[in-house]
Amino acid sequence: MQAADSGCIGAEGQGGQGSHGGPGSAGAAAPAAGGAPRVAQAQHAPGPVGNVASTARRPGNQLHIFTLSVPFPSPLEADIARGSLAPDAEPHPGAVRKELTVSGSILAVRWRAEDSRLLRISIINFLDQLSLVMRTMQRFGPPLSR
Repeated sequence: MQAADSGCIGAEGQGGQGSHGGPGSAGAAAPAAGGAPRVAQAQHAPGPVGNVASTARRPGNQLHIFTLSVPFPSPLEADIARGSLAPDAEPHPGAVRKELTVSGSILAVRWRAEDSRLLRISIINFLDQLSLVMRTMQRFGPPLSR
């Protein structure tokens, strides 16, 4: 599993628009109207790592999206992990949506939630379950072909 680094986490503001400068522009401050510094957002770079984006939906409500890509040694192992993790229902199915997909040997997970606290709880629970699945797969060795 790969962790997100500072260049791969991005937040999108109102309507998904924001400053998308080069790698050197992340964290740069420029004075805005009223004299307060304005901080440029980190460039959004999807890839085989964790990835966060927030977009505004209604006044007062924000949709938070988190994606995680987990590489496995083979497509079969990624599919086995998806099959083991998919039956775990969300404790708050209306508040948090989780989608698991496999592309090649990559297990991709995407969460969507308006409540950041429930999103965090869902991600932590998933990582605990993923850790158990990966340890079990390592303990029993590579799977036999289906």
